[in-house]
Amino acid sequence: MYQFSGKLKMLAIILMAVGLLGTGYSFWSAPKTLEQAKEILAKQDAHHGGHEAAATHTEEAHHAEEAKVEEHVEEVTTEENHAQDSTATHTEEHNVAQDSTAVNTEEAHEEVAHTEAKEEAHNEVAVAHHGEDHGDAHAEHAFHQMQNRPWSAMYVALLFSLGVTLLVLAFYASQRVAHAGWSVVLHRVMEAISANLHYVSLAMLLFLIATAMHMNHLFPWMGEGVVDPTSPNYDAIVDGKKWYLNTPGWLMRSIFYLVVWNAYRFIIRRDSIKQDNGDLKLHKRNYNVSVIFLFFFMITESMMSWDWIMGIDPHWFSTLFGWYVLATFLVSALTVIAMVTIYLRSKGALPLVNDSHIHDLAKFMFGFSVFWTYLWFAQFMLIWYADMPEETTYFLLRFNEYKVPFLAMVAMNFIFPVLLLINSDFKSIPWFVVLGGIVILAGHYIDLFVMVMPGTVGAQWGFGIGEVSGLLFFIGLFIFATFTAFAKANPVPKGNPFLHESETYHYYNIEHRGEDSNHH
Repeated sequence: MYQFSGKLKMLAIILMAVGLLGTGYSFWSAPKTLEQAKEILAKQDAHHGGHEAAATHTEEAHHAEEAKVEEHVEEVTTEENHAQDSTATHTEEHNVAQDSTAVNTEEAHEEVAHTEAKEEAHNEVAVAHHGEDHGDAHAEHAFHQMQNRPWSAMYVALLFSLGVTLLVLAFYASQRVAHAGWSVVLHRVMEAISANLHYVSLAMLLFLIATAMHMNHLFPWMGEGVVDPTSPNYDAIVDGKKWYLNTPGWLMRSIFYLVVWNAYRFIIRRDSIKQDNGDLKLHKRNYNVSVIFLFFFMITESMMSWDWIMGIDPHWFSTLFGWYVLATFLVSALTVIAMVTIYLRSKGALPLVNDSHIHDLAKFMFGFSVFWTYLWFAQFMLIWYADMPEETTYFLLRFNEYKVPFLAMVAMNFIFPVLLLINSDFKSIPWFVVLGGIVILAGHYIDLFVMVMPGTVGAQWGFGIGEVSGLLFFIGLFIFATFTAFAKANPVPKGNPFLHESETYHYYNIEHRGEDSNHH
């Protein structure tokens, strides 16, 4: 039996404590009034202004040099013109006679100019007032985004932890339904990881209730007067979707998702441990329960992605979005399974796991990284090619305001894992798999970050104390939940009828290859 070491447990507790303190600080430091938001905006403008001032100074120096050259040219021209003054005297005498006729015309022009000056002054005042109103509206909008930032930072970390844990559970269910023999020795690892689902589901439930009570403003369709035609905040597009996007329905659906997922995890874990006595009836029951769960999972996962992520941008939609979110969480889940397996194997807690199991997990990481890229490209390319404003606005905002993370995640989620894991030999090297896994997890966190942040905080984004604290808390919670659960059961599922196939997985393949070659 595995023992959850005191050092690892202390690390988990420290991470959670630091995460809570940092998250609390991010909420405390968020602006409480519009005036505080204006001060922050002024500092941001001053910071940007400093860079602009340096550019302006260089430009002024350039203009000064040009002015010196022009002055020298003017001096030469003046000397040439002096010689022509004497010949121009009689012309001036001739022009005096015409001055008296021009006086009346000049007075008329002066009158028109005076009237135009009044109009210009009036327009300047109007523009100033309009600019001031626009500035206040911008400051108020930025104020709400700044208030959203600590909520958004926590939400991204929470959603990422929940999504990864859920897909570990779904992958585990798929292995049971497929009667996969190779992965049986990994069942207890996946069961232990899925124990985190109970904790993060409770955190998500509290977050959902707080959102429904308007303690944050992450979902625009929840705004006051959005579906009221008499309100200045009326949104015709959201009003057309109110049959689905309404708070009671959204909250009830969300609770249903959490109940279904947690119920399956509780039942399958209980019966999996009972099955250690070799009861094949329990094995059949676990198969049936897993089939039912996968049916509900495929529906609830897509609806969850609509409700919890796509609902942040209610004017936009994509029919590929549910699959896209599934892919990003699935790659991350397989990566987490591989990393936890490598760690436990290094501690001697998984005696039946060999290099072939690690190799197959790495193959899944590689394969689903390509699958994620296919879905990312399919969604992006179709929207870019159609060039419809209601669709392109989603990517336009992300490419303009989030260009670095938007492009970085493509490299981290596709180019890096493909180059690292395309070689078959590298897939069996633990430190190589861990290195690739760290980049993949960071890349898919950024992917989720780019899904959530543009619609909640806009240009007021960053990666600071709130974002780091959210990650630390849920990493600590994951470590605590996973290794506590793993220590409570036998690491080998003795009652599974496919255990021998999994135990001899590597040698089974080698023997059959040898038999095949001898036969030929």
